[in-house]
Amino acid sequence: MVRTGYYAPNIKTSFSIRQVENGGACIHKMQANRSRQALTTGSTGAGIKGKEETMTDVILETRNLTKEFKGFTAVSAVNLQIERGHIHALIGPNGAGKTTCFNLLTKFLVPTSGQILFNGKDITMDAPAQIARQGIIRSFQISAVFPHMSVLENVRIGLQRKLGTSFHFWKNGESLKQLDQRAMQLLEEVDLTGFAHTTTVDLPYGRKRALEIATTLAMEPELMLLDEPTQGMGHEDVDRVTALIKKVSAGRTILMVEHNMSVISGICDRISVLQRGALLAEGSYEEVSRNPQVMEAYMGSTSAELQGAH
Repeated sequence: MVRTGYYAPNIKTSFSIRQVENGGACIHKMQANRSRQALTTGSTGAGIKGKEETMTDVILETRNLTKEFKGFTAVSAVNLQIERGHIHALIGPNGAGKTTCFNLLTKFLVPTSGQILFNGKDITMDAPAQIARQGIIRSFQISAVFPHMSVLENVRIGLQRKLGTSFHFWKNGESLKQLDQRAMQLLEEVDLTGFAHTTTVDLPYGRKRALEIATTLAMEPELMLLDEPTQGMGHEDVDRVTALIKKVSAGRTILMVEHNMSVISGICDRISVLQRGALLAEGSYEEVSRNPQVMEAYMGSTSAELQGAH
């Protein structure tokens, strides 16, 4: 365990590398970025009530995004537009291509063809670390935190990664104090201040997902990609994490893969449905949940509705 008063050394684990590759930008810098002039790309879809209607420019776009594996097409000519400030869900039956699409967006897979644009810039050929530095950060489906460190130390490591100080074992007390102050602010944002000095392995599962979101926020993303954030949770934890996602979405953009339709109907502005790697439908929850093609893909029938489906 990293002792309080010291920075973590370079911890050579698969997740520490993953954290490097999934970074973002500082909160104040991120807020400044959001205030810049809107991109001259069109908007799509309708936001849910309470969202600012001025946030209509496109932060992420894919054009005919395709991925083939030895003759099998996992993602086929997908065109997505993610609007700045929205919570956008990517849904579909098992095997629809959602995770492959996420892997393409974060460059853990290289597209066979097509383009990915972030803030109007073509990032199709960028490496994962470059994607992270530009402000796209992904949380993983499996809770990815250091189990034998405290909650505070986990968030502090995320801050160190962002600031480029993680390879310095000795730092002065003032620098450490500043990091701890920022870490506590992030813990407050995700309602974990009471767990700051708790060893992570002792946290309930839902709280670990909250910690993962905090470490993601420590990397200060402009666009957060959440991979099934409520998977494996009981109703109480689902409600807590759903409320947390809604809370941290203020002033941020979120793209999420999620199977729980109650979560999606409650917080998502727009939904894209994949089936067999292709874009099947798009729209608000009300539109998508009544789409006969979506019903057929999910339920094997065109006479049902997705309401509350999980």
